[in-house]
Amino acid sequence: MKRFILISTFVLLASAASHAGNGSRASSITPDETFLFAKRDTCDLFLDIYEPASGTDTLADGRMKPTVIFAFGGSFMTGSRDAENYREWFRAMADNGYRIVSIDYRLGMKGYDKIGVFQVNALDKAIHMAVEDMVSATVFLIDNAETLGIDPGSIVISGSSAGAITALQTEYEVCNRTGWSSPLPSGFKYAGVMSFAGAVLSRNGKLKYQEEPAPTLLLHGTKDSVVPYSQIKIFNLGFFGSSKIAERFKKFGYVYNIFRHEGHNHEIANAMYQTIDEQLLFLETNVIGRSRSCTDAIVSNPAIPFPGKD
Repeated sequence: MKRFILISTFVLLASAASHAGNGSRASSITPDETFLFAKRDTCDLFLDIYEPASGTDTLADGRMKPTVIFAFGGSFMTGSRDAENYREWFRAMADNGYRIVSIDYRLGMKGYDKIGVFQVNALDKAIHMAVEDMVSATVFLIDNAETLGIDPGSIVISGSSAGAITALQTEYEVCNRTGWSSPLPSGFKYAGVMSFAGAVLSRNGKLKYQEEPAPTLLLHGTKDSVVPYSQIKIFNLGFFGSSKIAERFKKFGYVYNIFRHEGHNHEIANAMYQTIDEQLLFLETNVIGRSRSCTDAIVSNPAIPFPGKD
């Protein structure tokens, strides 16, 4: 039976500090392997694989820990798969026995000064270009699963900001079996989704999934002014953030964990390292353990500073 947990008071999640590592050690992490996974008209796309650290436990409950695909942030205008600000998280995940695959995707908004209501068509195109690239990266991993030691049935997609939008949108396309997901094997399902300040774009009114989505972890600042925490809706066009996604998941009995970072803006998009405890719990409980328990928490994490405040 599904278990729903509502935490209505502020919860201190200071234990993330227990994972604190040496900054220089994190910045020195380099990929174990790099592969070309797609050739586009405008560029070649690569992915970096960070293997679990030597000596770490790569099993949980007798199952192999999932491979986590990660897409970087940058408003679909900028960013890179090997940006230094992600390396501490790559290291922490590797130290906990997880394989991280950090991918390229095409920057469909490159050259734009800003994203607004008048750029919605360009944004739609950029999102789906990124989805196409995330799907291609997934197909590459599936096709080379035996060589790489990957379980195709245990792939989690994740991302920061624009990358989080990409991950959530990819799962949306898979569950609705649109053409964007068609390169994937018939019946393929992701094992989970982790979104660091993401949203889903829909031109069909309400957010609807024809098939049950994978267990989904949502982390978002309640005052996010970059990617909507709730929603932006004009007629049938909607951009649905974490709060609205959680609302729909709750209504239909889908599995989700949402951590609502009270008063925070878009800095949650880059707080992957500081929120690793929530991620590990989600992966071990909902993805590996296949529990249908859900968490809805308002949190205050002292490890995540408010910009402009001492």
